[in-house]
Amino acid sequence: MYQFHKLFKSILIVIPLLAFTFLTSNAQKLERPGNQKNSIMTGAERTEMYLPLLEDKRVAIMANQTTIIGGRHLVDSLLLLDVNIVKVFGPEHGFRGNASAGVKVNDEIDEETGLPIISLYGKKRKPSKEDLADVDIIIYDLQDVGCRFYTNINALVKLMEACQENKLKLIILDRPNPNGYLVDGPILDMKYKSGIGKFPIPMSHGLTVGEFAKMANGEKWLKNGVQCNIEIIPVSNYEHDMPYDLPVNPSPNLNTQQSVLLYPSTCMFEGTYLNHGRGTYSPFTILGSPHLKDKYQFNFTPHGIKGMAENPIFNGQVCYGIDLRDFDLSKLRKEKKINLSWIIELYKAHPDKEKFFDSSLSNQMGVIEKLIGSGLFREQIINGVSESEIRNSWEPELSQYKSMRLKYLIYP
Repeated sequence: MYQFHKLFKSILIVIPLLAFTFLTSNAQKLERPGNQKNSIMTGAERTEMYLPLLEDKRVAIMANQTTIIGGRHLVDSLLLLDVNIVKVFGPEHGFRGNASAGVKVNDEIDEETGLPIISLYGKKRKPSKEDLADVDIIIYDLQDVGCRFYTNINALVKLMEACQENKLKLIILDRPNPNGYLVDGPILDMKYKSGIGKFPIPMSHGLTVGEFAKMANGEKWLKNGVQCNIEIIPVSNYEHDMPYDLPVNPSPNLNTQQSVLLYPSTCMFEGTYLNHGRGTYSPFTILGSPHLKDKYQFNFTPHGIKGMAENPIFNGQVCYGIDLRDFDLSKLRKEKKINLSWIIELYKAHPDKEKFFDSSLSNQMGVIEKLIGSGLFREQIINGVSESEIRNSWEPELSQYKSMRLKYLIYP
């Protein structure tokens, strides 16, 4: 009788959530032709596949604002199903996704649920033995955007290590990669390993988090080459080439579908003396500098914005440059390449080339070598090396990665 009650309650909750997803996806489709097929279901939505695994278990979840079923947070949904959630682990930007990029987040008690939130982007990056003492099983459900420098995959590997060390199973609720069509960029030279690049993968890796977890296990990237006991709840009816509009912003500065799809190409500007939209409501879609006033008409003025970029480069100064907010994204999908033309163009246009790659002049996140993953790129741009030659320098490692990647794919 108890099992029937639990199943019946699950149906009552899940069906309205999926109906909400269906209705909202259709509404979006009317506004944005070419949206994803309605048949795609995320791992989180496939509750029948993982609820039995949570029966009589003390559950911890790594979650943020993207951890949803329809319009409801997964934590709230599971609590309604009497799942015994004992704590939540929060990544960069925090559990509710409102912390600025790179800002340390403290532990807290969630006001809405009363659950303890353990930050893994503050004093520590990995759950401690004490954190896991009252946990039987862990769920990971974060929306990723498919880039090496997006830190969710770093958090995933740290969580996998903690699970292995404490003999816990990790359930990964998979989600589509909005940039899943794109496998491009140099493979990280491990001498440039950092917080924005930890694994020998290209800038845009073409994997879902479930596939990445399989690769991390298979290639022995966890500490001491250990392997984590993982169970992946896959996305149904998904292929890598499918367009996928994210229902929730994955982070404060990826706040439009345009920014998400331009991110593999425009995040490299973190390593330049340019503003790439931080301090505006169009991050990663506009590029500029006060020094380009004589070269471009388009302009914007960054200002500190709490929860996004509180002290952006060129704060309060008019920046001139390139507006990509209406750039035709189908060109990127057709070419299946990271766009290098914008950084080549802006370097040529910049009047003070010695400062262009000087990250010490800005308060941005990255050094160009760490973002690109190569020690050649800076000099290639400075020396006017052609785009085709730059791409040739990524071989044969990029092709070798593409072959290796095939072993870990879950989806076509």
